[in-house]
Amino acid sequence: MNLRSTADDPEEGRQGQAPATAPGASHLLAPLLQMMAAKATYAAAELGIADRLAEGVQTTDGLAAATGTHAPSLRRLLHVLVGLGLVARQAPDRFELTEAGRPLRDDVPDSVRGVVLMGGGPQTWRSWEQLVPSLRTGTPAWDLAHGMSWIEYYTGNPGPAAVFHRSQAEHTRDAIPGIVAAADFSRFPTVVDVGGGDGTLIARILRDHPGLDGVLFDAPGALAGAERTLSGAGVQRRCRVVDGDFFEKVPADGDAYILKEILHDWDDQRSVDILRTIRSAIRPGGRLLVIERRLPDTAVAGRGETHAYLRDLLMLVVTGGRERTESEFADLFAEAGFRLEHATEPFAPFGYSVLEGAPV
Repeated sequence: MNLRSTADDPEEGRQGQAPATAPGASHLLAPLLQMMAAKATYAAAELGIADRLAEGVQTTDGLAAATGTHAPSLRRLLHVLVGLGLVARQAPDRFELTEAGRPLRDDVPDSVRGVVLMGGGPQTWRSWEQLVPSLRTGTPAWDLAHGMSWIEYYTGNPGPAAVFHRSQAEHTRDAIPGIVAAADFSRFPTVVDVGGGDGTLIARILRDHPGLDGVLFDAPGALAGAERTLSGAGVQRRCRVVDGDFFEKVPADGDAYILKEILHDWDDQRSVDILRTIRSAIRPGGRLLVIERRLPDTAVAGRGETHAYLRDLLMLVVTGGRERTESEFADLFAEAGFRLEHATEPFAPFGYSVLEGAPV
């Protein structure tokens, strides 16, 4: 299969010869190459290449023996990783990990191995294969690929579920600086993190604000790492951990309720249902803090906007939810008994905003 453009070969496009690819179409091939790069990066994460190279410079044969792979084939992957800047070649057949590749290690504080394993793994990619049937029917592609929803799948498959929960914690960790800068949590005596997973976000909030108390709320399976996270931050005595179903009930009498990337997992009606349970629990004068990406009101071209649109498509593929515009969030808030008071400008690195609502 040839994915090159005419610029790759000066022999192409000579007078009297039809170019293999139209001069203006080479940009359409870039996403296909990015797909291949994503799968190569996933393979490196799955095989633990970065962890092996963290031990020092390795030969292909040594890496192949350690990872149970075919050495000539592994060398081809290593060359791709060199091209991506994740690995560097030292001498003809000796490789070392670069600083750019370090976050693929399993044991570093800024590891994104879980994100790579989840996003590039077979469960998610099998779902993308069902994109066209999903577009034709409106059924989440995940359901078509696996015969059940993502929630049901992860509930019944603890191994993939552990990778998923790790990926969420890694992603939240990297988003935290922007979140704590955008939202003034010092206003609230008690903060409830609804759907907060292992507590990565609430632990940082409580660590930064010694006068606050916290509540971490999620389904039992999502809370598996909570004790370790909270104790590691030294805040376990100030954070109550509660399990349950946010469609039914959330802990009462919080001053602020956080929903980080929860609503985008659900359609409008189910999102309103979640907000209504919070409306029933929140104290008078409390605040709802929704942390999500906002779609532009009108579709426009741009790298950041494209990222948001792709995330929206990902929600169709995996969860059946969606990303939303600010006005669409305002409508959800209003239907659930909240007034959208303020939305911050998108902040780095993922383009989130904090949408603050008040009960009415």
